[in-house]
Amino acid sequence: MPEQHTPLIATISAGLVLAFAFGLLAQRLRISPLVGYLLAGVAVGPFTPGFVADAGLAGELSEIGIILLMFAVGLHFSLHDLISVRRVAVPGAILRIVAGTLMGMGLAWLLGWGPGAGVVLGLALSVASTVVLTRALGERRLMDTDRGRIAVGWVVVEDLVMILALVLLPALGQATAGGAVSLSDLALTLGITVLKVAAFVALMLIGGRRVIPWIMHYVAHTGSRELFRLAVYALALGVAFGAAQLFDVSFALGAFFAGMVMAESQLSQRAAEEALPLRDAFAVLFFVSVGMLFDPAVLVRDPWAVLGTLAIIVLGKSAVAWVIVRLLGHSQATALSIATALAQIGEFSFILVGLGVSMRLLPPEGRDLVLAGAILSILLNPFLFALVETRNARRAARRAAIPVAPTAGPAPVEEPDIAPVPATTRLTGHDVLVGYGRVGALVGPELSGTGRPLLVLDDRPAALEAARRDGCEVLQGNAADPRVLAAANLPAAHRLFVTVPEAFEAGQVVEQARALNPGLEIVARAHTDGAVEHLTRLGSTLTIMGEREIARRMVQAARDPAGALAHGASFDAAQGSPVAVAAVSLS
Repeated sequence: MPEQHTPLIATISAGLVLAFAFGLLAQRLRISPLVGYLLAGVAVGPFTPGFVADAGLAGELSEIGIILLMFAVGLHFSLHDLISVRRVAVPGAILRIVAGTLMGMGLAWLLGWGPGAGVVLGLALSVASTVVLTRALGERRLMDTDRGRIAVGWVVVEDLVMILALVLLPALGQATAGGAVSLSDLALTLGITVLKVAAFVALMLIGGRRVIPWIMHYVAHTGSRELFRLAVYALALGVAFGAAQLFDVSFALGAFFAGMVMAESQLSQRAAEEALPLRDAFAVLFFVSVGMLFDPAVLVRDPWAVLGTLAIIVLGKSAVAWVIVRLLGHSQATALSIATALAQIGEFSFILVGLGVSMRLLPPEGRDLVLAGAILSILLNPFLFALVETRNARRAARRAAIPVAPTAGPAPVEEPDIAPVPATTRLTGHDVLVGYGRVGALVGPELSGTGRPLLVLDDRPAALEAARRDGCEVLQGNAADPRVLAAANLPAAHRLFVTVPEAFEAGQVVEQARALNPGLEIVARAHTDGAVEHLTRLGSTLTIMGEREIARRMVQAARDPAGALAHGASFDAAQGSPVAVAAVSLS
């Protein structure tokens, strides 16, 4: 067979295979798989022996991961959320960029570089990676908390500032080279950029809020899941590409606004589920591409400069963020979480240093320092986050256990999300319902009607509000989190109903629930025979596959139409036809 030159396939294959192997090893060592993905990139990079992947292709593939990741973030982040955190995110981001730039200029001065190099280095060290931040928040279920909203709003403001910085760099390079800089031309260029960004935001908030949800609803009514999934990807990638080409807005920012506009549609949850598989695969390639840029020799060649760079990223910027958040009246837990989430750098830093080197503002050594600082800060971030969250959890547990005596004057306001460990329910002999989506919202009212107490677990505020309206007690959090599941008091529960559609997450819930209460009756939902076998093996008492139940009711209706309508049908007024509803004994 003749040799085939397929760098795209080779890059994807090598990146994903090694990312899987190193990620699995990291998971076995009880560290974040993200560390494994970065090391996989180092292994296929140009600075280590063996196979070398195409760095250019890896970078472009990682951009798809960034687009889909930021689109998913936007789906969970409404315009109201963005406005609600402006008092912290806007001044915080601007002040931290200024402080980070000054610290970078100080490091450049110590290294004997000029002021132009100092500005580029400082800007590159001042902006956090959106991908790393959202990944860290998502893994810890913090995206929908006050801390998560502030951190995401903060990094969105940083991205906007960096767009302006990229416009100003050519003028800085011209001034550094001794050329004349026309202030009027600079002001005109800057003004055009601001107008382009404003035009894009206005277009998305005015036109996009009507067009994008309409497209999604139209496609949904076709009944084709394939077309719906294609619509999600087309809108995410199309808006991001159009924003970059027409408005000079970054891919990430364009995708974020596309997701935020779609979040106002009732189909946003389904869109998030459809974007999940490709998003995770390409997000992994982002970390692989970052690892490929890292030259381990820089640790030996310039160890003190690397340490200084890392100190600015992890300690200097974090201290500034912590002070800003505390001065604006937020709790210690919130300040620590936000400071830690922002203690890394990423994609915008690479763009800045690449432009700086090409314009001869920054020496190549500066690019090596930024890349080293990026990969080391990304490697450290999961460990720092784990330390902070453990500290927050212990403080919250002590605060919950120790009664506080009343004091004169107003009590200090604590953030409602500072306690990642929810209070254990006092219910006993109760049913527990995991998930209050399309299936859970049908099961919940029926369970409540039996007179037995019902506790609903979900991490979506809208779903929990619906459960409250139906008379259920609720517990916010992801049921796959052992702390959330323990708070449901499963040892004293009567039954557990797992309605989440994802077999992997459902399996985690079932396995932990069976360990907490070996005699618990567990009813789970599945979509495939493999999922049924998986959940049954992990401890599910009864696993119901929706497709099989639908087929059974259709056969029953065919054999006895009158009996099917008499015993289990409801009339769907919207469609003008009877709809069979499976009868389940809930007593």
